[in-house]
Amino acid sequence: MAADPFAPRTLAKKNKKGLTLGGRGGGGGGGDSAPSITLSEPSISRSNGSTEIKTRKRDTLATQLSNLELGLEYTVDLRADDLEVLHELGSGNGGTVSKVVHKATKTTMARKVIHVEAKPAVRKQIVRELQIMYECHSPYIVSFYGAFLNGSDVIMCMEFMETGSLDHISNVMGSLEIGYLRVIAESVLRGLVYLYDVHKIMHRDIKPSNILVNGNGQIKLCDFGVSGELVNSIADTFVGTSTYMSPERIQGGKYTVKSDVWSFGLTMMELALGRFPFGSDGASGDKRASSGPMGILDLLQSIVNEPAPKLPEGKYPAELEEFCDSCLLKNPEQRPSPADLLKSPLIEMDIPVDLEKWADDIINTAAAKKAAKNGQPPPPPRIRDRTPPSIPTVGSQKKAKA
Repeated sequence: MAADPFAPRTLAKKNKKGLTLGGRGGGGGGGDSAPSITLSEPSISRSNGSTEIKTRKRDTLATQLSNLELGLEYTVDLRADDLEVLHELGSGNGGTVSKVVHKATKTTMARKVIHVEAKPAVRKQIVRELQIMYECHSPYIVSFYGAFLNGSDVIMCMEFMETGSLDHISNVMGSLEIGYLRVIAESVLRGLVYLYDVHKIMHRDIKPSNILVNGNGQIKLCDFGVSGELVNSIADTFVGTSTYMSPERIQGGKYTVKSDVWSFGLTMMELALGRFPFGSDGASGDKRASSGPMGILDLLQSIVNEPAPKLPEGKYPAELEEFCDSCLLKNPEQRPSPADLLKSPLIEMDIPVDLEKWADDIINTAAAKKAAKNGQPPPPPRIRDRTPPSIPTVGSQKKAKA
């Protein structure tokens, strides 16, 4: 006899994030911790011990599974009513990101709402991305807790990264010091190597806003694996993404992992300079220092036709200059891979940095600037017990596995 496809099945294999999102009465955990979570299939009514499934509920479940394109492998029991919204973190890319708390477990999460038309092709690609996120288990990848549909919106719940994106950090702190740039480089490269080696996928959207930092200063990648269909369906995404697009992609060439390397080279240079490397006059190099924002068409032409930007000579360590130059080679075949870059002199530099203190400084500076902008006194600084302080060095970073 064929197995009942709607019969409950064990989901332990899929519950790799350790959350308990299914139960209503579950408690435990607080703050940003991730207590144990249960994944569950929707309950199905049965009468008098009979195994007969009510036709209407069977049809409803079948329709839901078909709409979500999830198949029958698992269902994450996350609902809008389970989440308490604390405040909005940011908007863009066609939706908003908010800090939320899962009521039953007191787990702090980041809820991303993506506004898209629920076309089958787009929905299928969204679910493909989410399934990849669910299978990613790396200290360099933001954890994914689950997702659900709310009308034409896709709701994703992810690890809350308290310190924020590198885009936010750059706006708050200005140009970053070489020690932090080195750690950022190693973390992102290890994340890219993990995605490609383990899951055979490329990120496709490397930029400062897609690299996040948690409250302990750990650096992780998010928003990877988005298809062109999905990107083009989201308002304002094209402009934001294309500014970091490689020359071969602008010209319609094939996307490879070397395209991610170009995007990361621009990202590293922007973090070092404290501004986007290309200027409004279509020039790169030292001329960009006095330039403002440029139009998107001029920018794309500059990326394709102008020499790649370079860090001002003599103002930065040679290891960083060499790193950025190699990432920004126009010919993708000449660019190193993420695995190659992990062997670069920049990564080999031994520069002690205190990532926890760095995260605290960013959070405190951002809070003080926000208060000043609103005409309010600065809030009490965030102070943690740091005895002894955590000072990751190149040696400790190398021991971490992607």
